[in-house]
Amino acid sequence: MAHTKAQGSVKGNRDSRPKRLGVKKYGGEKVQAGNIIIRQRGTKFHPGTGVSMGNDYTIFAIVDGVTTYKTLKGKKFVEVLHG
Repeated sequence: MAHTKAQGSVKGNRDSRPKRLGVKKYGGEKVQAGNIIIRQRGTKFHPGTGVSMGNDYTIFAIVDGVTTYKTLKGKKFVEVLHG
């Protein structure tokens, strides 16, 4: 008689680990080439000048400068301007 009677509350006590998504560098912050600016799922933010996007939609700086955010035609863009 293999029963798991006394361990019923532990059975559904599993959860995935947090993925630590979100904005890592805000507008006006200085960044160096290679710094991660945003970790995201899908393109909530699109890459502009001075940034690039990885396979997992991570936006990172490719030049040194200052981060700026702008909206064009309903799309949010991230840029790194020389500063």
